[in-house]
Amino acid sequence: MPEDASATPSAVESMGAAPKATPSASASPSAAKRSPKPKRTTATAPRTVPKPPTEKQVPPDPPKPPASDCKPSYKGDQASRAQAKAALTEAAGRTYWPTSAPDIRIPVSLIKATAWQESGWQSNIVACDKGIGLMQVMPETASWMNQRFGQSYDVWDYRDNAYLGGTFLAWLTKYIGDMYFDADYRLDADLCTAELDSCLLNAVIAAYNYGHGAVAPEGKPLNIPNASYVRNVRALMTECVCLGF
Repeated sequence: MPEDASATPSAVESMGAAPKATPSASASPSAAKRSPKPKRTTATAPRTVPKPPTEKQVPPDPPKPPASDCKPSYKGDQASRAQAKAALTEAAGRTYWPTSAPDIRIPVSLIKATAWQESGWQSNIVACDKGIGLMQVMPETASWMNQRFGQSYDVWDYRDNAYLGGTFLAWLTKYIGDMYFDADYRLDADLCTAELDSCLLNAVIAAYNYGHGAVAPEGKPLNIPNASYVRNVRALMTECVCLGF
């Protein structure tokens, strides 16, 4: 059953609230009685025939590639590297699906690497395809996510831009994870083999760039149409200079 903003305590939590301190056992007796969810130790191979998508509200398709001679533009002030790092780290620390998929987590290395691949951590850059800021969020995608989750994040604000990018990665994780990986939402690199279509991490990276429809076509096998992009982001997750900022 898809996540519904009205089913969570607040609209902010449905999109991703900042992590809260873990309550003590005395403050929450019921929490102390809960058994920890067992960790899976083996990879979940993608389904050849996917399940029908659980999410019926889907984002708009990405735009067509711009002309090769087009140059990006800039708007407003540039956030410092320290500011960008803080925003991306906070976005990675959020719980985006607290009700139906609380185990979805966006690795901080993934969100940092994606931002570096997309913008070089330039918060005020506007690409030729109209992608904006750190995470190169399209205005139409930002509007869709705000409507889907009952939010009003500003794509031009570098912190909100990081949250929107994290939200899109989380949405893709659930969408593709439900269809192909039986709700195994782990974005662990060690679950991937040499085959690019072997793991959820690669699929989510591919879909962030190429769109959910191209990567997770209904009724068809998982597809990775942008191998170079996926390999670049995967490499940046361990080798990016940005990890040392």
